Amino acid sequence: MPIRPEMRARYPRDWPQISRRIRFERAGGRCEYDGLCGRRHVSRCTAVHGEPHPVTGSRVVLTVAHLDDVPENCADDNLAAMCQACHLAYDAVLHARTAAWTRAARLVTPGQTAIPLVEGDPA
Repeated sequence: MPIRPEMRARYPRDWPQISRRIRFERAGGRCEYDGLCGRRHVSRCTAVHGEPHPVTGSRVVLTVAHLDDVPENCADDNLAAMCQACHLAYDAVLHARTAAWTRAARLVTPGQTAIPLVEGDPA
């Protein structure tokens, strides 16, 4: 998944090399995830980089997920090579929360006090 411009500074300079090593050396060009992403496969996903996805048919582009959602944490045990479908499923809760926060932020008039959606969210 492309890194959003506002997030780029949170990634190490050697992120392209780290990502390539995880996707192709460690994972062998295949999605590493085994259903913990929320999709319905019970063993390792069979999606292979550059091939049609076994479920969607779209061309697979492997991505690297930060399992703790912290881009600065690039420890090998915090990174997983995932096809787009597994990565989107794994990050679904995070994406929904970010989208809700973004929608709420658009409703705030300059000078108005924002009310956090959930405890811990920035207001």
